[in-house]
Amino acid sequence: MFKRISNLLKGFIGLFVSNAERANPEALLEVEKENLRAQIARYNQGLATHAGMCERLMSQVKKLETEERDLRARTSANLKAGNRELAGQYALRLQTIVRELDENRKQLEAAEETYKDLVKARNVTVDQAKAKIEALKFSIDDLKVKKAMAEMTEMASGMITSIGGSGDTLNRLHEMVEEDRQQAAGRARVARDSLNVNEFEMKEEEQNALADQALADFAAKEGIALDPSIPTDPISSDSASTSKTMGQERETTIQ
Repeated sequence: MFKRISNLLKGFIGLFVSNAERANPEALLEVEKENLRAQIARYNQGLATHAGMCERLMSQVKKLETEERDLRARTSANLKAGNRELAGQYALRLQTIVRELDENRKQLEAAEETYKDLVKARNVTVDQAKAKIEALKFSIDDLKVKKAMAEMTEMASGMITSIGGSGDTLNRLHEMVEEDRQQAAGRARVARDSLNVNEFEMKEEEQNALADQALADFAAKEGIALDPSIPTDPISSDSASTSKTMGQERETTIQ
């Protein structure tokens, strides 16, 4: 029972992690880049250890080569001097040095070849990893662009389907606005046709006549002569002359 529950929990956790990785590919790529840096660092440490061994072998070979030259010279000198016993000891030791030198040279050659292979393997692996990382970056960027394009296309398709239908809201709104506009235009036409323009003109002429009469009365009372070029109403003219005559008769009577 506990094992089944544990497996179920592991499954949920694995599903959650997988979904998180799928939702955040940049974070996963960054983690892999850090892992690659750590692996390269560890590899370089091992490579440095191997290079140190090559250096020790190289130093040992140089030391043995110097010792070989020295023993060869001493053996030759003692042999020429007639010291056969000492020359034999030097010759025996020289044989040992020659064997060690030959063995060390072979080890050094193999170590150098291994070092070159390790460096080449590291460079190839790093180059492949870099190429894969760059390809993943491009793929992630391309994935973002394609997702955005897909979402925009789906939105546009949904808008076309919902807006372009026969019974959509915009068409109904357009029909209602057109109907109200036509009704308003009809009402304006009816009101314009029922308007009596002649009545307005008559009222305007009447207002002008009353204004002229009032002006003439005011001028007569104040003794102001109106400009003859300005037409006056006949009624106002008669009233002005009558008032002027009555004023003259009153002055004569008083005298």
